[in-house]
Amino acid sequence: MSFEIKIPLFEGPFDLLLFFIQRDELDIHDIPISQITNDFMDYLDQLEQMNMEVASEFILVAATLMRIKAKMLLPRVEKDEEGNEIDPREELVKHLLEYKKYKSVLGILEEWEENMLFREGRGNVMAEVTKIEEAQGVEAELQDVDLFKLLRFYQEALKNFEAVQNRPRHEVVPYPYTQEEQQTYILAQLEFQPEIDFIDLFKNDFNKIAVVFNFLAVLELLSMNKITLTVREGYNNFTIHRLEETKS
Repeated sequence: MSFEIKIPLFEGPFDLLLFFIQRDELDIHDIPISQITNDFMDYLDQLEQMNMEVASEFILVAATLMRIKAKMLLPRVEKDEEGNEIDPREELVKHLLEYKKYKSVLGILEEWEENMLFREGRGNVMAEVTKIEEAQGVEAELQDVDLFKLLRFYQEALKNFEAVQNRPRHEVVPYPYTQEEQQTYILAQLEFQPEIDFIDLFKNDFNKIAVVFNFLAVLELLSMNKITLTVREGYNNFTIHRLEETKS
């Protein structure tokens, strides 16, 4: 009576390590190095007992695990330049996380490959291209190209570039004004003084847009019966007064 032992074949040593971590539900950031080293070495021993060749990368990782295990058993703790303790497992964890990240997309890539295998390839692409070339006269145009035509095309490209660069541009400049804000500003000024000249509203920021917004704000306050105006004869300005609210 005989029996056969089947050991799963892993694509690489990191694949085997991830199998142990998932099987035993270990924290990949805090690997019990002694346990996982023993599991890894047991797997290699079984391969040797079955007269199976052990790949060099498995041997390299086995040596790395033994080195990390030895470092963690030593009482002396290595520290970096800032005085922080160096975890001997840090480099191994980094490689495992990278391998796990790339391995996670293998399923998607295999699915894409399977879908592509079910697709039909295009027809005779070269025949289609040749037919289009004949219809467009591509070969004839290439035969007639000379230095003069190339220079002419170059000059036309420069003219088009200059035309694009010199094309008129309309620049929109946003101004920090709104009619509501100017109304509030005018009423706030009248709180501290009984009257104010219209031109004083924008003397610190004199521009056409400021004049327009303030004038519209004055008209709106007039329609709301919140201000009144006094225009002096022969004076190119008017004075703004605040109306007192009538008490009922």
